Amino acid sequence: MSVNGQKGYWFIAFLFLIGLLWLLGDVLFPFVAGMALAYLFDPLLDKLEQWKIPRWIGAATLTLFSVLAVFSSILLIMPLLHTQFLEFGVRVPSYLSSIQTKVLALISTFQPHITETDISTIKKSLTGVINSDVMVWVGNLFSSIWDGGVALLNILSLLFITPIVMFYLLRDWDRILEILDGWIPRKHLPIIRQQFSEINSVLSAFVRGQISVCILLGFFYGAGLSIAGLEFGFIIGLVTGLVSFVPYFGMLVGFVAGIGVAIAQFGEWVPIFIIALIFFAGQFLESNFITPKLVGDKIGLHPVWIIFALLAGGTLFGFTGVLLAIPAAAIIGVVGRFGIIKYKASPLYFDLEK
Repeated sequence: MSVNGQKGYWFIAFLFLIGLLWLLGDVLFPFVAGMALAYLFDPLLDKLEQWKIPRWIGAATLTLFSVLAVFSSILLIMPLLHTQFLEFGVRVPSYLSSIQTKVLALISTFQPHITETDISTIKKSLTGVINSDVMVWVGNLFSSIWDGGVALLNILSLLFITPIVMFYLLRDWDRILEILDGWIPRKHLPIIRQQFSEINSVLSAFVRGQISVCILLGFFYGAGLSIAGLEFGFIIGLVTGLVSFVPYFGMLVGFVAGIGVAIAQFGEWVPIFIIALIFFAGQFLESNFITPKLVGDKIGLHPVWIIFALLAGGTLFGFTGVLLAIPAAAIIGVVGRFGIIKYKASPLYFDLEK
């Protein structure tokens, strides 16, 4: 087969793979999760190998540790979160009603400048918003998030299939990389190895660092809001931290929810200001100390590119696409930068003829 024929063959195979991922997105989730965990724990397993621990024993130990950590979270943390989510969902309508009352009270202080007709119109608008189907949906969202999350993640497959995938991939990780390396065309071996090395650097810096950032932010916001006396402060703070892997989105969601609950709960400016200050302090620490220290500023993944990748992956492949979004974004980013370098070094960039 000619070279062009082989290129066409591999292109068709690539399209077939993309189509298969799209069709089997939900089925592939536990396998993708196992691959992600194997990638995360492989450096630690390499350390264990340096201490003369057989690789299969190290892989089994890390897999068992992961399973125990998940079960511990389910037994100790999940019931608390479940209760908090359900109670928060029940309280959302009352919070909205309280906010409406306080907004109307604030408007009444400007009554000399606003007519009775204007106040009546504003009141009807606020009441309509609160009683609308959208607000009912928001209230039910938190009540059903537990059941929806379990259905989405397919908890049984995660608990039984993912550990098996994780163990075998960890045990055979080096062998798999050796096989893949043997598939690379010998002519382009150094360049492709260099690009994969850069992809690995970007992924390891972002994924491993961002996990630490999310955990630290979750506990910071949760502890800070709880100490400040905010109702459901821990759950709001924890969710804010966990979704902080989407740049600025986590802080924005937490800020809106926290300030909304604060307005309904306190009704005074000082505690509301303290709640806002906690979020601004968390954002300041993340931007200036936590993220630069744990993630670094040279990963090459722009926040806008990350947001787009997550949204596109979730839209195309569901939750599996969310897991694959960051690796795909890193690969496209590295390959794109390499292509730009080659383009700028080519006659096309300088408008020269060969």
